[in-house]
Parts: sequence; structure tokens; C-alpha cells
Amino acid sequence: MEPLLSVRGLRTSFILGGRQLRAVDGLSYDLRRGATTAIVGESGSGKSVHALSILGLLPQPTARVVGGDILFQGRSLLNLTKSELRALRGNRIAMIFQEPMTSLNPVMTVGEQVAEGVVVHQGSSRGKAMARALRLLELVGIPDPRRRLKAYPHEFSGGMRQRVMIAIALSCDPDLLIADEPTTALDVTIQAQILDLLREVQKRFQMGILLITHNWAVVAEMAEEVVVMYAGRRMEGGGCAEIFRSPKHPYTRALLASLPNLISRQERLAAIPGLPPDPREPVGGCPFAPRCPEAFDRCRLEDPPLFNLPGGRVSACWKSEPEATSSNHRYA
Repeated sequence: MEPLLSVRGLRTSFILGGRQLRAVDGLSYDLRRGATTAIVGESGSGKSVHALSILGLLPQPTARVVGGDILFQGRSLLNLTKSELRALRGNRIAMIFQEPMTSLNPVMTVGEQVAEGVVVHQGSSRGKAMARALRLLELVGIPDPRRRLKAYPHEFSGGMRQRVMIAIALSCDPDLLIADEPTTALDVTIQAQILDLLREVQKRFQMGILLITHNWAVVAEMAEEVVVMYAGRRMEGGGCAEIFRSPKHPYTRALLASLPNLISRQERLAAIPGLPPDPREPVGGCPFAPRCPEAFDRCRLEDPPLFNLPGGRVSACWKSEPEATSSNHRYA
């Protein structure tokens, strides 16, 4: 079956002072219809920039896609005109942004904002669009939805605003939903409700979900496939259960080691020493080598390729080379 979304060697750069700073560097992965792929990594790893590249929402003129391709249902998004992309965005591809209060219009009622996409993309009358907005607010669990249609964003709690964002994203029955940190700044109970809601609507609409997060608990709850990003690159990828059970890349192991362990009752959380590389000062070898406790000389001199491993796993680490070679796999 053809992937719903296929990112192939994506390279996105910011142009500052005549210099090209690489924010996404050769990223590749596939997302199946009805499945969830999680993009995981520290802040600044390129997760959100890659999502904006998919939607054609990069800040202009400072950022642009400089290489690779993005295929949605087999069609290149990079070859679309601005009007074609606008027709797709918010319609077949929708996004939930990190902070609802900065994404919602403070001077429009919630009902008008949910209905807007239905009017623009599906040509519905205002009456029919408002009726759909009412059904969507009911679907996402907004109490007293008929009255709340006429309310403004500031009259909602953080969790309720996030539900409104989900209602807006679902207004045109998208095939692909990009959720960028959908549970950030929400308490644990509300987080669980939002994740339950996303699973429910995914099952109902058979959407593919691209989940962007740094929260491994959310990954374990939602994802079938995981892409681990660092410095704009894919460090590791594979099935969610396999990555939790047997992470192949030192960066993935370091991220998982930083999680609190209630069984061992550890007093201090493990931290990754150092900072991510500055894009203005490229690293000669593996970008994680300066922070990696397992690095050896080759890591600091040569940038490892992405090795294909058994079971559909990939790892950009020189220590993965013997495993890839012994399994008769060629690296990408």
C-alpha cells in the first residue's frame, strides 16, 4: 500500500547573513493511513521546522526547502502552486499547533473559527457550517456546545482550547493530522483526555497522525513508528515497541535514560551532558559525538550513514555497522 505521507531526504535551511543554516538535514520516513508516527527529539532538533516544511508555512524569505521531496498520497507537495497548497492545507492536511491561545483568533467566536474551514474548503453555507461546528464541539467533548459556539477563546480553559483546536483540525475530515506537542502545558488528567480523543477520532476517520513531541510517555501511548531526530537528522527509526525495548543509537538510549524511574526510585534524573550543536558551526563527524559517552575516534572524524538493520530498524551510528553488515543489509 502506498504511504499516505512520504518524506524523502528533506533538507530545510534558514538563510541568515548570506549563510545557509541547515535546520532539517536529509530526513526520510513514511507514514501509513490510519497509523501514528512520532517524531521525537530535544528542542531545536528540527521537529517543528520539518512540519512547517510539509505545510508550506516556513517563515519567508528566511527559510526554504533546499532539497529532497515530500509526497502526500503520491503527489509532491513541493511542486504545488500556492493556491493548490492552500486548498490542501486545512482540508486534506490539518495541524494542531503547540499553543492554542496564539493560534486561535481572539476576536472571533469559537463557532466561527471551527466553521471557517468548512465554508472555505467545502463551499458550505454559513448555516450548514455552523451546524457542523456544533457537531464537532460535541465530538471533542466541549460541555454545552450550543452555548459555547458563541464564546471567545479567552473564555475557555487550556484543555478546552486544545479541544477547540482539534475540532478546527477535523472540520474537513483530513487524511493527515499533524499534532505538534498537542499536550504541552496541560496537566496529566487533561493530557490523557486529549490523547484518548485523538485515538478516537483517528479510528473514526482513519487519519494518519504525525505526532511531534519530546514526551516519551505520549509516544508509548500513541505511536506505532518512531523517528528520533537530532540536529535536523534522523538518528534512529523503527517500531515503537522495539525502540523502547532495544534502542540502537546512543542518543535514543540517553533520551530514554533521562526518564524518571519509579521502580528504582532514583533521586536524580540522568541528563545528557553538553548542548546540541550550533548550526553556525558544523560538526565534522557525527553531530552527537561531542555529547556521546560511547563515541570513539571515527565518530569524531566521519559522519555515519543511516544503516538499515533487521526488522525495518535504522540507526545512524558506526556501532550499528557490524549488525547491518552481518544481516546483509546495505546502508541508505
